[in-house]
Amino acid sequence: PPSERSPQQNGVTETDSREEQISTYFDEKIPVPENVTQVFSFRKLWAFTGPGFLMSIAYLDPGNIESDLQSGAKAGFKLLWVLLGATIIGLLLQRLAARLGVVTGMHLAEVCNRQYPTVPRIILWLMVEFAIIGSDMQEVIGCAIAFNLLSVGRIPLWAGVLITIIDTFVFLFLDKYGLRKLEAFFGFLITIMALSFGYEYVQVAPDQAEVLKGMFVPYCKGCGPVQLEQAVGIVGAVIMPHNIYLHSALVKSRDIDRHNKKEVKEANKYFFIESSVALFVSFLINVFVVAVFAEAFYGKTNMEVCECYDQCNKTGSAHTDLFPLNNETLQVDIYKGGVVLGCFFGPAALYIWAIGILAAGQSSTMTGTYSGQFVMEGFLNLRWSRFARVLLTRSIAIFPTLLVAVFQDVQHLTGMNDFLNVLQSMQLPFALIPILTFTSLASIMNDFANGLMWKIGGGVTILLVCAINMYFVVVYVTALNSTLLYVLSAFLSIAYLCFIGYLVWHCLIALGVSCLDVGGRVRNPSAIFIEEQPEFDS
Repeated sequence: PPSERSPQQNGVTETDSREEQISTYFDEKIPVPENVTQVFSFRKLWAFTGPGFLMSIAYLDPGNIESDLQSGAKAGFKLLWVLLGATIIGLLLQRLAARLGVVTGMHLAEVCNRQYPTVPRIILWLMVEFAIIGSDMQEVIGCAIAFNLLSVGRIPLWAGVLITIIDTFVFLFLDKYGLRKLEAFFGFLITIMALSFGYEYVQVAPDQAEVLKGMFVPYCKGCGPVQLEQAVGIVGAVIMPHNIYLHSALVKSRDIDRHNKKEVKEANKYFFIESSVALFVSFLINVFVVAVFAEAFYGKTNMEVCECYDQCNKTGSAHTDLFPLNNETLQVDIYKGGVVLGCFFGPAALYIWAIGILAAGQSSTMTGTYSGQFVMEGFLNLRWSRFARVLLTRSIAIFPTLLVAVFQDVQHLTGMNDFLNVLQSMQLPFALIPILTFTSLASIMNDFANGLMWKIGGGVTILLVCAINMYFVVVYVTALNSTLLYVLSAFLSIAYLCFIGYLVWHCLIALGVSCLDVGGRVRNPSAIFIEEQPEFDS
């Protein structure tokens, strides 16, 4: 009888009916040109262009810029190959995220909601929310510093933090003009970053041979613990956990017939090409920043920077008291980086640097908001207005940042980035393990499930990334020099590792270790939720 049929037998999947009831993204879907017979079509590529560039914003947020300039100042050009490798790994992980969204019609948070039991699902949601809030705090810090630099110190840091509340209204204003216009605005911000940091690159004129050598020779001559920690920090800053959830949802904005295997395969191809182009652009921008600080400030001392004070004073700089008169190695961050650029290369370099940082902060805060929207809807089946969602996350991010800005100085404000990068590192397994798990299950992905090479390569990659980032966390915690914090960290680590073990158990079953699947509840998702993979038309 019809009442006893599954949704698939009735010709309508649960996902289809769900999408008719609620819109998890925009009220519109971008149409894809039909009857295009070429193997590759620029018209189709243009139709699929957008989600990858929105995703790539996370590779250009203020936290990444901070990591880039620290890499250049501490290791010169020697760690560019780490940046290249991290970007390639990021591309492969984003490919898995996009495929999950295209093939299933659900984003990662929705799949997690249906695959995991209640308690692990809530814990997973909280971990991802922590990552989003941490990222939002970095964006607030970046915007506040940019406003301070652009105003030559007239806008104090606490006022810059408060000004970032305006982001809420900018976001809501742009959202009403449609998806394509919003994507175009993000493209505009990426262009501003490319031009700003590209200008600095041209001004500094780094040695091109050294740039290429650092990029393609995986070796770090004379490197010590400082450079090793910086290499780990690059990986932690580049690969963002909430970005996996974001990308799996963004691809749903294209009008694709998921019942047609050819269309799904074609969508996967064009989304991968678009993501490759977007991440290539983001990689170039990151290289600009690393190379500028490697050429101009690697190996420099505070005294050498102080020698430019006369020139700074002539340009009216209000920041000449930042560096002590000693021969210690120069320490730079987003704030000091703009100041020393202005000292060495003129005030235009400072203002253009600040504009680039502001563009990075403005763009990444919006994509972070979308990530939070998808995560909340997917894990909790809870729909908030975009205004409420932005206001909540922005308030949580602004409050601790404002306290530091009011009662401390810029060094403490930029120092928060180290803690926030550690926070992001700790959340990485909560995105990487689920995405490998679900894209490896044929019961979810059908013919598009990961093959043996992708399972092995993905498992090794995720293990490597998680190990690198755990090292980063350990280095940070041991530097705290507090017994109480050590004890607290030990208890938290036990709970943390137990939950990671649970996720790994699911992942190993999906990768083929079927003996671990007691009762068949992992490899047979229908035990937890109705299987939603459509039957492909011929």
